[in-house]
Amino acid sequence: MALLVDEAHWPWRDRMWCHLVSDTSLDELHAFAEWIGIPKRAFGGDHYDIPDEIRPMVIAEGAQPVTSREIVAALYAAGIRQPPSQRNSVTE
Repeated sequence: MALLVDEAHWPWRDRMWCHLVSDTSLDELHAFAEWIGIPKRAFGGDHYDIPDEIRPMVIAEGAQPVTSREIVAALYAAGIRQPPSQRNSVTE
């Protein structure tokens, strides 16, 4: 069971963004995000979008830094990867 965060490669609104995922379950991912204060609106169906400036804190709290390819592979291996058409819905 691991939480994974890639490098910030995606610009949006004058910031750089990265992805936070679980290699196990969405429940683990949501629990971690809530624990460290990431808002639900940052959830993108199978990942959380997080700004680069909080990436060091996410890593300090236990997320493992990985490549973007490792993020995608982990999502597929866990069976939680969603197609783009389903990724933008926030779940409660």
